[in-house]
Amino acid sequence: MTSDRPVLSVLGELVVDLLPDAQAGAGPHGTAPHYVARPGGNALNVAVAAGRLRVPVRLLARLGTGPLAAGLRRQAELSGVDLDGFVPATEPVSLAVVGLGPDGSPDYGFHVQGAADWQWTDEELAAVLPPGTAILHVGSISSWTPPGCEAIARLVERLAAEDRALVSVDPNIRPMLADGPVGTALGNSPESVRARLERLLSRADIVKVSAEDLGWLEPGAADDLDATALRWADRGVALVVLTDGGAPLRIARPGRELVHREPPRVTVTDTVGAGDSLAAGLFAGLLEAGVTTRAALEQLPDEELLPIVDDAALVAALNCTREGADPPTRDELVAARR
Repeated sequence: MTSDRPVLSVLGELVVDLLPDAQAGAGPHGTAPHYVARPGGNALNVAVAAGRLRVPVRLLARLGTGPLAAGLRRQAELSGVDLDGFVPATEPVSLAVVGLGPDGSPDYGFHVQGAADWQWTDEELAAVLPPGTAILHVGSISSWTPPGCEAIARLVERLAAEDRALVSVDPNIRPMLADGPVGTALGNSPESVRARLERLLSRADIVKVSAEDLGWLEPGAADDLDATALRWADRGVALVVLTDGGAPLRIARPGRELVHREPPRVTVTDTVGAGDSLAAGLFAGLLEAGVTTRAALEQLPDEELLPIVDDAALVAALNCTREGADPPTRDELVAARR
């Protein structure tokens, strides 16, 4: 990466999403549904969305084996993402089979045991993290699945101690991978996942969390989202962005009043990648505003932060008008603002 501009580094998994193609039918006996393989995963979606918004972004990801790996790499490349963060891996690529509810919300079936995404080492991370990193975003499955989650946590702790970059965390819970038989096979349990996330959250400057994730992390917390958002901000996070589907966003900052922001109203095709697109829009706005340190984020007045949040919500809304994770370009965002 040759740009002198501050870099967004996104660390996480690559997942191929098999999305249903309803128009293609399921064959004469209804037993052969058609699926479209789309590149996905929290980290890839965030990096792609940021790249399309023309943010200098490096994706730190372990690229597994198999015929679907090339599409994952190409998706990042086409969006202007720096590929120097890719680590060639011998383990397989992660796969998610996606079902869509009547409201466009996704339901996932995962095939991820032994996948490349969970095998990070300290040496790999040290080799691919760019020195110009201004924001490091971590989260989702790789951040709370062993053994690699330990290396990710150590990296976050080191950056936080050195005050080198803003640290962003998105829990992005996938209950079937954090609990039950599949979670157990991955080395996860509700108690261990919550403990691993707490380790990250205690060092985070920015947290983007959904009401659905809160309901899993803290049963009962979703009953009063306003109070929960303020409480999470008071735990040491400089900025909490709490999403709740199409309901207003909640913006919480220590020592300040809670703010609600209404997201744009659009015709929803599906919501795959919406939260990831919102995160990328937030990072793009912060970097454009020159917010690259904890002090700068804390000092950023609401009248400058809230337009950034509104832009991020618009990025997410535009993504929802298209099938799968397909965030807008910067030009499309500018046009939509008008």
